[in-house]
Amino acid sequence: HPQQHICHSALVIRAKISSEKVVPASADPADTEKMLRYEIKQIKMFKGFEKVKDVQYIYTPFDSSLCGVKLEANSQKQYLLTGQVLSDGKVFIHLCNYIEPWEDLSLVQRESLNHHYHLNCGCQITTCYTVPCIISAPNECLWTDWLLERKLYGYQAQHYVCMKHVDGTCSWYRGHLPLRKEFVDIIQP
Repeated sequence: HPQQHICHSALVIRAKISSEKVVPASADPADTEKMLRYEIKQIKMFKGFEKVKDVQYIYTPFDSSLCGVKLEANSQKQYLLTGQVLSDGKVFIHLCNYIEPWEDLSLVQRESLNHHYHLNCGCQITTCYTVPCIISAPNECLWTDWLLERKLYGYQAQHYVCMKHVDGTCSWYRGHLPLRKEFVDIIQP
């Protein structure tokens, strides 16, 4: 679920891809592995402030067989990118990260990036593949997109957030979500 991706990623940004370049994976001349380095124009950072300030490059394996990600460079297309920050400060993305064209995100997803996803990382989202599906903890939400629609990012992923209640339990909420007063000023997606 997008919420899980946001919670488990070190970095979440909205960006345009300026260019791409094939570079060596390391400074070691014996290492023949290649990386794809995307130069990006960061539009907004949603998560990762404490690790990096302004991201100029993101790296991905050169081969899709190694989970490398192919992005469109030199276009007007904007992406939501989630990834990890390596010990050397490089931002690294691969196919298991949540990477979506910005225009494909629903309004609920865009709004949730600012606050709702982060605030509810204490909730567990469990994917339901076959019936019966059971909840094993009170802070769990069942994600049924695959079961009902046979696709991973279906209606529930686009329009629902697993939210924590005061008593510690979690359940699905459909956007537009009621905003807490302290977030009214940062609603702009």
